[in-house]
Amino acid sequence: MSHVSPDPEPESTTGLEPGGSVPPGETPPAESSMPQAAVREPGATQRGWGKAPLALILVLVVLFAAFFLVYALVLIH
Repeated sequence: MSHVSPDPEPESTTGLEPGGSVPPGETPPAESSMPQAAVREPGATQRGWGKAPLALILVLVVLFAAFFLVYALVLIH
C-alpha cells in the first residue's frame, strides 16, 4: 500500500515563493482530504448503557426525589 502525502508539492504548486511561503494577496493552496478512510474493526461498535449503571442512576434519582418530597411534607406540617 502506498501512502500519498496530502500536502501540495512546493515545486509544482503555483503561487508559492521559494521556501513554500505565500506572497501577499495570494490564496494558499487548499489541503487535500485523506486518501483513505479509516478501517472499521468488527465488534468495535458501541452497545449503549449497561443495565447495572442505568439501574443505579434510576435508584439514585428516585431516592433524591423522595428525599425532597419528604422534606417538603415536613415543612408543610
